Amino acid sequence: MAKGFVKGVKSELKKVVWPTKQQLIKSTTMVIFLIVVFSVVILGLDMLLELGDTHLWNFIQNKVG
Repeated sequence: MAKGFVKGVKSELKKVVWPTKQQLIKSTTMVIFLIVVFSVVILGLDMLLELGDTHLWNFIQNKVG
């Protein structure tokens, strides 16, 4: 059974179309770029929400006590 499995894996791997070096570099660059962009967007939203939270608590403290 194990030999059949290994043979099947080998035959499936032969069917895989592997990317060229240039395609791999382009895809990797795009992934890294998108990670940086989304990180900056999430950082900006986090800072905006933190600022809003701070202003809200200051407003509540001034009204209550």
